[in-house]
Amino acid sequence: MEKFSIWKNTLWPGDDGGFHNITQRSPKLISYLKPQTSIQSMPLTVVLHGPAGVGKTTVAKQLMLDWTQDDQAETSNSAFYLSCKDLNHKGTCTFAELISANGPDLQDAIPGILTQARKILFVVDGFDELRVPSGALIHDICGDWRKQKPVPVLLGSLLKRKMLPRSTLVITTRPGALRGLRLLVEQPLFIEIEGFLELDRKAYFLKHFEEEMQALRAFELMKENAALFHMGSAPAVCWIVCTCLKRQMERGEDPASTCRTTTSLFLRFLCSQFTAARSSCPRDCLQAPLKSVCLLAAEGIWTQTSVFDGEDLRRLGVQESALRPFLDKNILRKSKDCEACYSFIHLSVQQFLAAMFYVLETEKEDVGGHRCHIGDVQKLLSKEGRLKNPSLTQVGYFVFGLSNKERATELETTFGCLVSMEVKQQLLKCRSMPQGKKPFSTMDAKEVLCCLYESQEEELVEEAVAAVTEISIHLTSTLEMMQSSFCLKHCQNLQKISLQVGKRIFLENDTTLKSDAQVERSQHDHHSLHLWADLCSVFSSNKNLNFLDVRESFLSQSSVRILCEQITHATCHLQKVVIKNVSPADAYRDFCLAFIGKKTLTHLVLEGSVHGDEMLLLLLCEILKHPRCNLQYLKLGSCSDTPQRWADFSSALKINQSLKCLDLTASEFPDEGVKLLCSTLRHPMCFLQKLSLENCHLTEACCEELSSALIVNQRLTHLCLAKNNLGVGGVKILCEGLSYPECQLQTLVLCHCNINRHGCKYISKLLQGDSSLTDLDLGFNPIATGLCFLCEALKKPNCNLKCLGHCSEWLASFIH
Repeated sequence: MEKFSIWKNTLWPGDDGGFHNITQRSPKLISYLKPQTSIQSMPLTVVLHGPAGVGKTTVAKQLMLDWTQDDQAETSNSAFYLSCKDLNHKGTCTFAELISANGPDLQDAIPGILTQARKILFVVDGFDELRVPSGALIHDICGDWRKQKPVPVLLGSLLKRKMLPRSTLVITTRPGALRGLRLLVEQPLFIEIEGFLELDRKAYFLKHFEEEMQALRAFELMKENAALFHMGSAPAVCWIVCTCLKRQMERGEDPASTCRTTTSLFLRFLCSQFTAARSSCPRDCLQAPLKSVCLLAAEGIWTQTSVFDGEDLRRLGVQESALRPFLDKNILRKSKDCEACYSFIHLSVQQFLAAMFYVLETEKEDVGGHRCHIGDVQKLLSKEGRLKNPSLTQVGYFVFGLSNKERATELETTFGCLVSMEVKQQLLKCRSMPQGKKPFSTMDAKEVLCCLYESQEEELVEEAVAAVTEISIHLTSTLEMMQSSFCLKHCQNLQKISLQVGKRIFLENDTTLKSDAQVERSQHDHHSLHLWADLCSVFSSNKNLNFLDVRESFLSQSSVRILCEQITHATCHLQKVVIKNVSPADAYRDFCLAFIGKKTLTHLVLEGSVHGDEMLLLLLCEILKHPRCNLQYLKLGSCSDTPQRWADFSSALKINQSLKCLDLTASEFPDEGVKLLCSTLRHPMCFLQKLSLENCHLTEACCEELSSALIVNQRLTHLCLAKNNLGVGGVKILCEGLSYPECQLQTLVLCHCNINRHGCKYISKLLQGDSSLTDLDLGFNPIATGLCFLCEALKKPNCNLKCLGHCSEWLASFIH
């Protein structure tokens, strides 16, 4: 039996394929797959899954070699390789003919081999590339290897364990086909093939470059581009990056800009493979081959095909001779298993050339009826299309990247072709702000920012984001920070930014890192903080930006200081700021320091790790007492402090004349603190209009102070006492204060206050008098039959109540 000479061949000149480390990480799997001797052991189905080019086929073939070279087996073991790419081109046959197609000398031995199914390993390679009608794999399944059947029936019979059920199966696939595969196979073992890990990639670069400094420089540049670095799990992409950057370094060029986007890297690689078209060269010297290979790539992406045979070429009107320049440059490869079949060196190269199909100017007669499967730009960028065909996402990014004028010029110079500018308008139509100027959702924003950054075309970005007034950004990597920074600088009409920063973007305060990782941490944060500073500069450069909402974010001391520096800048016009659930805990102090004397600030929300911070109330006092303070709304969530700090805070409220709304929800007040706050409410210079003391552990004893304050204060119109155990006694005392004509309270929230039917009597009596109350919330109280007392009050002509129900959202609405 053939021993797979592919292991001695190279994937491309001067490269061993880089798969040694990948197969070396699979010894346990290889040992586990060896034929079992126990009759009771279950036949095994193993699914190797992972993205394109990470070594799934390599591992599967290594398993085949190990299977057939088992020295401990009493009789020889057999392994058969079935490529789904090739199966697409095969007609009706028997299963015996199918597995012996590549080994005619095996035909006589096949009957004997198949009688020992437990000694057989089948590798079904590239399940995601199988092109069969829906349901064909489960229709008319057959267990007789001598019967003539369509190939999909034979394959389905093998997968469903109807054909040779005691054999062992290894199936390789990309993630997109896993769902369909799960419906076919029984009790499979799923194993993810990761390809090159970070150390593997670094070793590859060190091997490719003669000089270590150049290798490390190139490796760091690729690492800074998260998307490109992720692609680098495929050895073919590492080869592309190394080949491209090495040539640039040899010419004395700085490769930094090449790795800025994935498009720029692939474009530079492609163009560097060909000499620039000279004026003496016929216009279609490279132009015609380029258009042919781009058509082939686009057709393959839309039909989810990576191998093309002679029939595909004829159908698309592509001459085999047109492929020769790309075969010579190892961009296309001729299949070893299928005569006259071609494939691209890697899926990412096919995606890039497919994107070029959209930007090259093509006469209608050039394409004719050959693009029946290829969707337009709108379909390419549609969510529905990308869900069905994930490869379209990267093609879309590349199309944006190729809309750049400088890149268009590079293409035209190299290949003598014209790049269409019409694609820009199509891109704008698909990726501009939606009608009605609704803010992007978090995922929409991430998608749009990624596309626009890939273009590196400022005019395109400015036009695309012209109508954006609000945006939500969730940063999970430094690349996303770079993309956001680039685009936000062009959002001249942006008014609100909602920001969420994920873990491990800043490592300064990361306690999980080992002490020996200090250098790595320092290098990482140096890069991250540089990008963060660039992003934060938008707060001092955009005069329309007035609302910042930062929540659920993992910052660092340095990143907080950088943001605060921009906030304190005279050209920063922030009016509303929300800081919620942000780490580190002392970040709240830095923000408060930045807000002191900030005359544009009118709304401030601080929630999260503020419990027990002794400095926070002190800093808030400084904000409120500052002569330039214009704060109108302050929400301080879950604050706990000493009576002295609450005394200072109360004094600051008497000095401040701008604050109209104060929300102290879930704060812990000592009895002395409540007295001090009520003393402030009674002060003639207190200008508060809305106050929330929700869930502040208030009891009946506190109501005496509140009631007296309500009698004196004629400015307070809204009061929330929800989630406090006031009881009947507390309600009675409050109603006494509310009944005074001097009291101007209009909205009162008493939900979750343990008020029963007896409490409703006091409220009913209040409403029947000359009370100013117009809105009352008594939700989630055990009032039971007390409702009848309220109904009686509502019938009275002098009752001013307009809303009896949920009116507890008034504070939340005030911030928006």
